[in-house]
Amino acid sequence: MSIFSKIKDAIFGSQAAAKPSAPPTPPTGGRPPSASTAPAQPKPAPAPSQVVDVEAALEKMAAGNAQKLNWRTSIVDLMKLVGMDSSLENRKELARELGYTGDPGDSAAMNIWLHKRVMKELAAHGGKVPANMLD
Repeated sequence: MSIFSKIKDAIFGSQAAAKPSAPPTPPTGGRPPSASTAPAQPKPAPAPSQVVDVEAALEKMAAGNAQKLNWRTSIVDLMKLVGMDSSLENRKELARELGYTGDPGDSAAMNIWLHKRVMKELAAHGGKVPANMLD
């Protein structure tokens, strides 16, 4: 699982982490029914898209956290808040995942870019993100 996916799943909750169930296994002791004799299985309807209020979810996490974390502007604090390793190595990996083209040796510039990019990606994946975090 990618680092961004872990961040998204931590914020969006169990719905984002839910996996489709495995297809049913054929009965034992015989051949599986052919397509012509098998009863038609209705396809499940796609789950309705539910907008997740990213700010509210993170505020709720922050309220239950003993540390005072500045998740609104800091990618390090955001990663800590969702229970992830915020090491430089993990941030560089996240930057690679998200297509950072700047100098990864300039961690300050990379961190600023990462925070904005993560917020934009959360919005693109159904999150409601405050406009000032998308600039």
